[in-house]
Amino acid sequence: MGFLRNRAGVIIVVAIGVAIVAFLLSDAIRSGQGFIADSQSEVGEVGSESISYKEFNERVEQNSQQFKQQMGSLNAQMTAYVVENTWNQTVSGIILKKETDKLGITVGESELFDLLFDNPSQQVQQIFTNQQTGQFDRATALGSRKSADTDPSGQLKSQWVALEESVHQQRVNEKYINLVKNGIYVNSLDAKDDYTNKNKLVNFEYVYKDYASVPDAEVKVTDADYKEYYEQNKYKFKNVTETRSFEYVAFDAAPSKQDTLDAKVKIDKIAEGLRASTNDSLFVAINADTKAPIVYQKRGQLDPALDSVMFSAGKGFVYGPYFSNGTYKVAKLIDSRVSPDSVKARHILINPATEGGMDKAMAKADSLKKLIIGGADFGKLAAQYGTDGSKDKGGDLGTFSRGAMIPAFEDAVFNGSVGQTLIVPTQFGIHVINIQSQIGSSRVVKVAVVDKGLIPSSTTEQVAYQKAQSFLSNVSDLKSFEETAQKQGLNKMVGADVTPLQSSLPGLDDARSLVRWVYKSEKGDISNEIFDIGDKYVVAVLTAVKPEGTLSLEDVKTQIEPDVKRAVQAKVLKANFEKAVSGASSLAQVAQKTGTQVTPVENVVFANPVIPGVAQENKVIGSIFGSQPNKVSKVIEGDRGVYVYTVKSFTSPAPITNMLKIKGQMEQAITQQVDASVFEVLRKKANVKDFRAKFY
Repeated sequence: MGFLRNRAGVIIVVAIGVAIVAFLLSDAIRSGQGFIADSQSEVGEVGSESISYKEFNERVEQNSQQFKQQMGSLNAQMTAYVVENTWNQTVSGIILKKETDKLGITVGESELFDLLFDNPSQQVQQIFTNQQTGQFDRATALGSRKSADTDPSGQLKSQWVALEESVHQQRVNEKYINLVKNGIYVNSLDAKDDYTNKNKLVNFEYVYKDYASVPDAEVKVTDADYKEYYEQNKYKFKNVTETRSFEYVAFDAAPSKQDTLDAKVKIDKIAEGLRASTNDSLFVAINADTKAPIVYQKRGQLDPALDSVMFSAGKGFVYGPYFSNGTYKVAKLIDSRVSPDSVKARHILINPATEGGMDKAMAKADSLKKLIIGGADFGKLAAQYGTDGSKDKGGDLGTFSRGAMIPAFEDAVFNGSVGQTLIVPTQFGIHVINIQSQIGSSRVVKVAVVDKGLIPSSTTEQVAYQKAQSFLSNVSDLKSFEETAQKQGLNKMVGADVTPLQSSLPGLDDARSLVRWVYKSEKGDISNEIFDIGDKYVVAVLTAVKPEGTLSLEDVKTQIEPDVKRAVQAKVLKANFEKAVSGASSLAQVAQKTGTQVTPVENVVFANPVIPGVAQENKVIGSIFGSQPNKVSKVIEGDRGVYVYTVKSFTSPAPITNMLKIKGQMEQAITQQVDASVFEVLRKKANVKDFRAKFY
């Protein structure tokens, strides 16, 4: 007790201190967790500005939807392209916004409207071009924009927001680039140099030996040679982004012979069922892998195998089974008829959602049909009651061929008669259609196709997976990986210098899961899982990590081996040629000593540094244009071999008569390089950090 009393003050101070430190630490930890959470939600940074994953991913989704509308679906490569394109748009937007804000560059509302509807940008034209006329459909574009404000799903609105942002950014970029282009200037000295380089001629003679003429026995590459070459060329070995290399083995789970036989038995049974079917559409919907609507098609639109038989066959004819693009198929001719090649029609689209249901929409459509048959103006009714972009054109859809409209709409207008008014329900609403004209005629067929993809059975997949699992259980490091692969006779593949966002590798179309593992691992790590990629099971080992920045000699040693060997060959040849040049008064003497021949060359210009019959030799031609005539040169190491030359004569060009023309040509050539060069410079200065590999 006495001890405690004597030291009570110290104990209290220490206790309070510990409490304060604990409080501060807990607060710091909470703050740190918030910081970590923030960093984990960032997909990248541009200078001090972060790019949140949420906002970036929304843009990716918007761009993906637009891409799907054009392509139908996205595979791994297409998805990677969309992500990359969205990233470039986002980064360029941030970088250029900073630059344009400094300069006060803007795009006003009227200017944006003009770019969307009156003088549309290229991307707007692509979206709203009439497929029949090939012209921009302004009315459809305006109608779509108006519909976006009332779209209950909000999807159309978000697509328009993305489009407007893209058009706005593109116009700002153009203004900025144009400012840079307007600052390009070529002075008279530049123009004179360019004119001389393109027109001054030189005649010379040379002797030459190719590096490959040095026998391998005389080429002894040492570590000193590697180091010397590396130090002289270090500037070539800058890694723009971190790359990684790995080795992997793949166990094939492609369909076996038995799988093929089983698939053939199944398609044979399906063929029997299709022959006996009385409801072919339902049969296709139940049995086909590809659930596509059955529509009339003209010659050239079917599979080549079907195109040659269906147009001369009778109804009910069944063709197949046959094999096409990895799929077994069987086809049945449902109908064949002569049909118009194209149709001109107009319609009034009624939206059941705004009419209070399908029954009320049908009743309204029926009333409109009666009015039209009674002589009412179709165009005025379309303008008053239509709900799509065509209402501004009196419902006019123009002239279109088969395949331009959805099946129900298409069947109605191609199978109907001119002047007929029809009511057709589709997934878009109720259409009141008037057929204005039908043009041409040709035979079309309606063919039901049932397809069954040739896929591996569970047994085939299980056998391949067990092989992969057995291999994985026997390896623990790079050495055992290589030994086991060799022992089992497996073909070891290499993923060399893979970037963080790479999505495919040779033979592996969608390898994102594997690449993500690679960038989470340490050199020498064996994959802790078996990757299921396409029809293969993959096991990998990480073999090399090349960081961003200047690579080490060890990182590039294999890469530079041919160049180092050539440098050693150059030393051997140069030493031989220098002995020959020493004491020689003519090129003929040098040729005699080196076992070569003198080759004459005429009318070479500095701007085209090619030695005819040999190669482009910038260093050699540059040296020639800086030499005095009639003198034996020093030994020059070129790209292809070593050279000794003698200049015979120079021919100067005529004086410049039109300096302005030459300046204009040079300015135009420089201007063409501005678009890519300016942004690349800005990007390098912007300190861009890319974290996308964590998310995609």
